[in-house]
Amino acid sequence: MKSIKTFVAVIALATSFGSFAAQTITATSSTMDGAEAKIAAQAQQAGASYHITEAFTGDRVHMTAQLTK
Repeated sequence: MKSIKTFVAVIALATSFGSFAAQTITATSSTMDGAEAKIAAQAQQAGASYHITEAFTGDRVHMTAQLTK
């Protein structure tokens, strides 16, 4: 019985912390502005703000950002 209560408590805590956790998103484009526009659109759709964490260029731009509510 004790292990069931512990399991339920862990699940409840994980669920409550998970709702506040930042979500990572990515986008690719041929330009930095294009990739950021895609990130901004995803953030707006999620009703969140974003913070760009990395961007790589080569043949295309790959950008990663974290969403926060």
